[in-house]
Amino acid sequence: MKIQQQHELFAAILDLPLGKLGVRTASGLITELCYLPPHFDAKAPQDAAAEVAAVQLGKYCEDADFVFDLPLKRAGTEFQHKVWDAICSIPRGSVRTYGELARHIGSAPRAVGQACGANWFPVVIPCHRVTSSSGLGGFANSDDPNGYLLGIKRWLLAHEGSSEYAWQQTTLL
Repeated sequence: MKIQQQHELFAAILDLPLGKLGVRTASGLITELCYLPPHFDAKAPQDAAAEVAAVQLGKYCEDADFVFDLPLKRAGTEFQHKVWDAICSIPRGSVRTYGELARHIGSAPRAVGQACGANWFPVVIPCHRVTSSSGLGGFANSDDPNGYLLGIKRWLLAHEGSSEYAWQQTTLL
């Protein structure tokens, strides 16, 4: 797909301190937030839902304690919602491992990781707060240590007050 066609998939492409974020909308709802490679050009919000997303994501980038109230379209399976709800309960500045989260909800670490990778609303559902037991772990289905996606994860964790070297947590949810 050509870059121009990809650009048209989004109601907005936000150039945020964390990187580029595409906003997809339909019928007044946000249907997806997508981390995009740095070569994407910014695109002003094309509708009211994209405008609300742009404002709220900008506020979050200014204040990590900002609480989102976005019109999100329901997506995902019941299991994914169970994982995402548990992720949303992780306090800002804290992280949990895939294994800790799995034990908390009665599942397996790999299944938790797959649900994280299937997150339609990153930042809003803070999957960046979930790490591997041995380090940063993957992010958005990528484990390239030099890629832009793990750069976004590092930015988000630093923004929220997490130390890059304090991944191992002993306190469960």
